[in-house]
Amino acid sequence: MAASTQDDFEFNTQDYYSLLNVRKEATLDELKASYRRLCMLYHPDKHRDPELKKQAEQLFNQVHQAYEVLSDAHSRAIYDIFGKKGLEVEGWEVVERKRTPAEIREEYERLQREKEERRLQQRTNPRGTISVGVDATDLFDRYDEDFEEMPGGGFPHIEINRMHISQSIEAPLTNNDTAMLSGSLSTHNGSGGGNINVTVRRVTSAKGWGEVEFGAGDILGPLVGLKVFRNITSRCFLTAQCGLQFSPRGLRPSCSLMTARHLDQNTMGYLQWRWGPNSAMTTSLVRDTKSSHFTLALQLGVPHSYLMMSYQYKFQDEDQTKVKGSVKTGWFGIVVEYGAERKISRHSVVSANVSIGVPQGVTLKIKLSRASQTYLFPVHLTDQLLPSAVFYATVGPLLAYIAVHRLIIIPYTKAQKEQELELQRKSSATDIAKKKQEAETAVLLMQESVRRIIEAEESKMGLIILNGWYGKFVSDTSQKQEKAKVIDVTVPLQCLVKDSKLILTEASKAGLPGFYDPCVGEEKSLKLLYQFRGVMHQVISADTEPLRIPKQSHRIESES
Repeated sequence: MAASTQDDFEFNTQDYYSLLNVRKEATLDELKASYRRLCMLYHPDKHRDPELKKQAEQLFNQVHQAYEVLSDAHSRAIYDIFGKKGLEVEGWEVVERKRTPAEIREEYERLQREKEERRLQQRTNPRGTISVGVDATDLFDRYDEDFEEMPGGGFPHIEINRMHISQSIEAPLTNNDTAMLSGSLSTHNGSGGGNINVTVRRVTSAKGWGEVEFGAGDILGPLVGLKVFRNITSRCFLTAQCGLQFSPRGLRPSCSLMTARHLDQNTMGYLQWRWGPNSAMTTSLVRDTKSSHFTLALQLGVPHSYLMMSYQYKFQDEDQTKVKGSVKTGWFGIVVEYGAERKISRHSVVSANVSIGVPQGVTLKIKLSRASQTYLFPVHLTDQLLPSAVFYATVGPLLAYIAVHRLIIIPYTKAQKEQELELQRKSSATDIAKKKQEAETAVLLMQESVRRIIEAEESKMGLIILNGWYGKFVSDTSQKQEKAKVIDVTVPLQCLVKDSKLILTEASKAGLPGFYDPCVGEEKSLKLLYQFRGVMHQVISADTEPLRIPKQSHRIESES
């Protein structure tokens, strides 16, 4: 459902080996021989008709491009690994030409990463968060014995008691410098405030970077900060940060230092020290694997000290489903939290968590992430530990998700996929029509050459192609609609005859001059009826099966 359909369909592009009708192991001499023969066939100067001359020029350019790529060892190695798309990547011209396939693949991936980085640098990379806090305690606390019902209220009172909106954008200044602008607005029970921050980051080397932050707000006042990141070794890094807040109560300095180390391939250890309004020492252990994520953290500080442990299990399914649970205890009490997360579309992830705490009560947290935007909806259900609140907080989101998934998401994604398939079919039909036109043009250009080849072969009782069919053959004659999936390739095959021989390589026949693919994505074969030395022969060959005729085993025995 949520998997991308971007790579589900790709039209069969021109195969250079098939176009030249050579083996993938073909030598330079074999490439030259095939290239010269096709050049003689398609050379524009051989045709006087303006339309044929124009069409011949297009086919001549295709053949020339194929020969240029395959005759160059470096370009040919890239083409063999990545196809035509690999040749379109910028940067190959500065790469050392004597590379192994493994080195070429590594270089291709590097160039692709650089291309992606350049593309990302052209974006502002906006990120945003919207949080809406809902107070729904009236749903459950009204049934408590000590609850005093407000006059004139028969329905539970639910209100939005807090909101928070934040947004940030990035703007690359140079290859090493990036400016970031961020701001936020918050409100709680009728009062609120906001702030704005400007950060400039510079990448000093491959091992580190530094950034300077300037901020201003209507509550805490101006802020100046400095942050530095540095890789100490290949397995260890360090982050240091200091700031100075100009508050109404005076200067409020702060400082933090964090070091982290790779304990093994999947495990990280962190040690952090903070000094300032919320001084603390925190150590944590994080293990992240393909199927699970585990965190253990201990903090000693003022005013909060706590011990926290969380575990997340990752299902290996298409929707990237995750279930998680955590327990956190400290001076504030104890909080147990559990929930699930699931991908609902290509760019959207939804999650729901239930938080049960003493003395915090029961809270349902719903989160929706859409690309780089995050929407949070914490719903506070009760200040007490009520089994009914826990039950509805657990079952309610599950039933709501099932209903929305079946009634909205599935129909929407199904309609979206059908729309994409329809566009793909239209694109396929357009490409097939283009290839068909090119093939028909090639056949017209071959007529004179085929006439001379037939005359030469008849004079020595050589190889004459009587009938050639390519495509999907159907044994059941009642399936009339399948007949359109076979094309006549008699002329193109006769044009490939040389010295009473026809040799086809293991490449798909759809790329041969005068051929096209009449049934994309389906199994195809080639059926030939030919005459050699006055004797009839017949053969059926699979699409990617090499073929060499004439052959004694193809002979049709005459009835006595």
